[in-house]
Amino acid sequence: MFGIVRPCRHRLGERLQTEWMAHLCGLCLALRRDHGQFARLVTNYDGLLVSVLTEAQAGRSEDGRRTAGPCPLRGMRTASVARGEGARLAAAVSLVLASAKMRDHVTDGDGLLARRPVALAARKVADGWGRAGARSGTAVGFDTGLLVDAVDRQAGVEALAGPGTPVLAVTEPTETATAAAFAHTAVLAGRPGNAEPLGEAGRLFGRLAHLLDAVEDRDADAAAGAWNPLTATGTPLTEARRLADDAVHGIRLALGEVEFTDGRLAHRLLVHELPASVDRAFGTSATCAHGAGPYAPPGGPGGPGGPPPPEPPRGNRRGLLAGCAVWAGLACTCQLCCGEYTSPWSGERKDGLCRRCGENCSDCCDCCDCCSNCSGCCDGCGCDCGCDC
Repeated sequence: MFGIVRPCRHRLGERLQTEWMAHLCGLCLALRRDHGQFARLVTNYDGLLVSVLTEAQAGRSEDGRRTAGPCPLRGMRTASVARGEGARLAAAVSLVLASAKMRDHVTDGDGLLARRPVALAARKVADGWGRAGARSGTAVGFDTGLLVDAVDRQAGVEALAGPGTPVLAVTEPTETATAAAFAHTAVLAGRPGNAEPLGEAGRLFGRLAHLLDAVEDRDADAAAGAWNPLTATGTPLTEARRLADDAVHGIRLALGEVEFTDGRLAHRLLVHELPASVDRAFGTSATCAHGAGPYAPPGGPGGPGGPPPPEPPRGNRRGLLAGCAVWAGLACTCQLCCGEYTSPWSGERKDGLCRRCGENCSDCCDCCDCCSNCSGCCDGCGCDCGCDC
């Protein structure tokens, strides 16, 4: 999985963590339902924001959740997951942008994609994802052509960029694509008045995502001789940081103009977690000791560096044989070593052998529920939950 919004459950709190997981699993299952198992590979942190924003505006309807069957990444347990047009829009956006990202890697000849047979196969997959995304977008009234056009323009923008070119000229196609996706959530939610501020929030989010990706890849791109927007335009890190901080501030202001039915999770992710994403990219703050990190194969909820699955009922205990079968699955996905996992027998949440909670953050951070219950106990542990928002 990929994305810049990677929250720690100790900053989200139990309720918002459960909601976040519902949208993440909902995106994954929407991809599987409409496009097959292979499409689940494009599940990503940032894509679920579209689903979160849709529900935050419309409110949760009676059929807005369903119980999903057992999944290895949830310790083979069921879970309540989001469904509906928000999840389908998130799936469409994720497919189109993943398609573009793969085509970009093919064009650059990154890694194995430098080999012609592999590149041909990858391009075929990318084309399939692009068509699938277009179908899903049409189903919810979203013209994915806006995304495709933005992506197609990116190569030309990069080709013209050089020393002295404003780096924001390079981020513009990404800004346009994310603005369209964010704004359409207002249409799905039946709140057209929210389209303009959400479009602005989406534009700045796209700018931020592009900048942080460039910062994180800067050294690797230099070593590989790959194109990087900061290097190509001669933009120093200090200027990139200023632009990133401005984008975070602008997103916060734009969200303040949006009418939400229940905007706590959206606020938590886009107001509180984005500054943490900026600090992480620029290396100016320590990662939470409980580990939020991106998903990486094998990844997913509960995987290495990923967030743990929702807490199951303590009384839901398995027998010896069933527990051993689940234990084997956890071992195969590295969850027993590198992540947090649910005990196959007791249902209790445990830390992997290679990862123990540090002592600089405690469960008192759960009091930080989007400023509804601020407390000084969170000071110093990364919650950043000021009551002035």
